[in-house]
Amino acid sequence: MLRRLDLTDLPDEQALRALLPRPAIDVEAALPAAAGLVHDVRERGAEALLEQAERFDRVRPEALRVPAAAIAAARDALEPAVRAALETAIARVRVGSAAQVPAPTRAEVAPGAVVELRWQPVDRVGLYVPGGKAVYPSSVVMNVVAAQAAGVPSIAVASPAQADHGGLPHPTILAACALLGVDEVYAMGGAGAIGALAHGVPGIGLAPVDVVTGPGNVFVAAAKRAVAGTVRVDSEAGPTEILVIADATADAELVAADLVSQAEHDELASAVLVTDDAGLADRVAAAVERRAVATHAAERVIASLGAEQSAIVLVRDLDDAARVSDAYAPEHLEIQTADDDAVLARIRHAGAIFLGPFAPVSLGDYAAGSNHVLPTGGQARRVAGLGAATFLRPQQVVRSDRAALAAVRDAVVALAGAEGLPAHGEAITARFEPAQFEAGRVEEAR
Repeated sequence: MLRRLDLTDLPDEQALRALLPRPAIDVEAALPAAAGLVHDVRERGAEALLEQAERFDRVRPEALRVPAAAIAAARDALEPAVRAALETAIARVRVGSAAQVPAPTRAEVAPGAVVELRWQPVDRVGLYVPGGKAVYPSSVVMNVVAAQAAGVPSIAVASPAQADHGGLPHPTILAACALLGVDEVYAMGGAGAIGALAHGVPGIGLAPVDVVTGPGNVFVAAAKRAVAGTVRVDSEAGPTEILVIADATADAELVAADLVSQAEHDELASAVLVTDDAGLADRVAAAVERRAVATHAAERVIASLGAEQSAIVLVRDLDDAARVSDAYAPEHLEIQTADDDAVLARIRHAGAIFLGPFAPVSLGDYAAGSNHVLPTGGQARRVAGLGAATFLRPQQVVRSDRAALAAVRDAVVALAGAEGLPAHGEAITARFEPAQFEAGRVEEAR
């Protein structure tokens, strides 16, 4: 089922990137259609959203904004075990997110010259929670808690209307919003929802936001690209990825279970094992085949694991395993080796890293306290996963007394002159001249 890729003779990084398995996702190709849906919502507002719900979700919501009573009813009807699990996840992600808020800093660059850095939350955010093949109350938790930890005062959540639930988002999504104290929820999905959050929809009281985050399909990713000049967006989330670095000491059954767990998401999900041990590769391959056919979403799992984007990669040693992982820059990286920290020290690029046999990706999906909204498609090479900092802006505060300004007066004047901006320098020297508007000087000026 899982194809083999022999990289025991490792090529250079550029060639390696081309060899590694990836799903065929083309955000650029989806951009015209997504941009058209965004434009339609911007121009026609609520009517466009309702038409898009009929077209894509097979239902026309009675109201795009979910009534408060429906949110409260979903919370009250929540199965006790699921409510307890959500409350556990919320509590743990609150602790993890609070730790992500950067502390203000103060640098005295010279006596009397200080530069401070403070972090300010944006005023308003729009958080997208997908529908599709599964229900994601955990994504509500990850998005909302991170924004709340940052101190964002206004939060709107959007999730697709569900034909099976009377045109409302899935009740478990609504219940999670209620547990988090979010009462501004909209039944809208896909690219249109991203456009509505970015541009606002006055007809339903939806004010535009400053930041849009949350996972979704390729059209959601393309819509984020279309609105990126209007709002800040997080990474363009694509199909989920797991890469496991394992050696001969790893438990093949656990590795197989983790590969299958992520393949469960989508036929385009990527599951990759990188190992220096052919025996482990054989054992994992056998365990994957056995588990894949027995799991609930067997058809989806088999499609994912048998496709081009999933593989067992054989390498010469764990140094090369780390090189392969960095070239891939996975959304989720698991390390299960005799010395996990030694391998970790070689890793530079990954969305989130899970060490050892008792830290599977599934833990991070729900209750590790980390955030599961992570960069895919190699974006971990340049962007971070969702966290409190996503909703914060650093601001520099400059303090200087007269002596500190005097110490750099000549340098500023010289640089201003070199740039052809003499008034910049004059703004400095003016502070060391006698008062310009003393009575005698005023009369002289006249």
